[in-house]
Amino acid sequence: MADQVKKPVGIMETVLRDAHQSLIATRMPTDMMLPIVDKMDKVGYHAVECWGGATFDASLRFLKEDPWERLRKLRDGFKNTKLQMLFRGQNILGYRPYADDVVENFVEKSVANGIDIIRIFDCLNDLRNLQATVDATNKIKAREGRGHAQIALSYTLGDAYTLEYWVNMAKKIEEMGADSICIKDMAGLLVPYKAAELIKAMKEGTKLPIQLHTHYTSGVASMTYLKAVEAGVDVIDCAISPFALGTSQPATEVMVETFKGTEYDTGYDQNLLAEIADYFRPYRDECLASGLLNPKVMGVDIKTLLYQVPGGMLSNMVSQLKEQNAEDRYYDVLKEIPEVRKDLGEPPLVTPSSQIVGTQAVFNVLMGERYKMATKETKAVLRGEYGQTVKPMSQEVIDKVIPGEERITCRPADLIENEMDKLEAEMKEWKQQDEDVLSYALFPQVATDFFKYRQAQQEKVDMTQADTKNAAYPV
Repeated sequence: MADQVKKPVGIMETVLRDAHQSLIATRMPTDMMLPIVDKMDKVGYHAVECWGGATFDASLRFLKEDPWERLRKLRDGFKNTKLQMLFRGQNILGYRPYADDVVENFVEKSVANGIDIIRIFDCLNDLRNLQATVDATNKIKAREGRGHAQIALSYTLGDAYTLEYWVNMAKKIEEMGADSICIKDMAGLLVPYKAAELIKAMKEGTKLPIQLHTHYTSGVASMTYLKAVEAGVDVIDCAISPFALGTSQPATEVMVETFKGTEYDTGYDQNLLAEIADYFRPYRDECLASGLLNPKVMGVDIKTLLYQVPGGMLSNMVSQLKEQNAEDRYYDVLKEIPEVRKDLGEPPLVTPSSQIVGTQAVFNVLMGERYKMATKETKAVLRGEYGQTVKPMSQEVIDKVIPGEERITCRPADLIENEMDKLEAEMKEWKQQDEDVLSYALFPQVATDFFKYRQAQQEKVDMTQADTKNAAYPV
């Protein structure tokens, strides 16, 4: 064993972003994070994911915190560890495509405030929607020597998604100038032996480092990581045990123990990890007691593999059917989901494509006629507003839903005029830092409410007297 070549696997810790996004709807406040940063910084993690995804929206909307302020405080505390964020390509952290100048500005400010690695994904895996973000990151890297663009491919199953497809994508990503690739398995669909096959093929097709991200939803994730690491994956995403498993990631300590004494040994200190776990455990208990953490999300849901539908999408669908007193149509809708997905060009099911496909499937079943009524999002997908799908969309459905309408074939953002100046003019009365313009760009109403709240706090207004319903604060 002495001559064994060491290739320690890197671990990205998700407790400050995806773990609490998956388990407690992104409600962990910054004050909960800061006291443990010092210990987390000593582990030697490949990176800590702490920003992006839903954290931005949840901070402003529910926690009344400035997300930029959170990032600065975390950056201040993490002296030796890279910080990572999740970025929805041209949609940034919002729900519509933005102009390139907004994307560029957002990347610029993210790096300036402390982000090292930007993980960029697109719900259709349309690489054109990721190019602007990669270019913006590379521009900063050339200038300042920091910033890393990682492209995440949303993993999914279907005829179109062959090994050739994934390997070709990896080659294209390398040509785009990205620094690394992530396989983002948001629904826990990647099973162990398939993972080994996928990583092996991709490793042969590209020189870029490969990271694997999955969720424990279907119960196979730790085994998937084991096979992926043996096949040569460079980094795996894990969560410290109190916020691991269920709809979150496999537990950090478990994976560290698994590879101990092998060529993949992380070298992390289990005693230090135990202290970090001890810190988060009382908070987890508090979340269980308050109902913020629902024990339902902690179990294994094998239906994910049977129907290839992410957990969040299933619960969404059930509540839509409940509202219509049509819970007995559950299995009809489950059968309809893959049909709608096929009609729309077989996109991966991840935000927002999962919501669009699910809602349309519910309509198709309840109306008794397919596409008798189409949502505005379904129409937008058919028009090409979200980008290009892997397979062509159904011509029959296009003719029925958007007859005679012109379809977009270019990169959707090519049709969007620069918008930074306009946004700045709209919100200038609230601007206290350049970053405020970006908060407003993503969530105009929510950010404005937050700015009002912030001003009231600064002027020491008695919030108990404030009419928060109408957002009027006595000064």
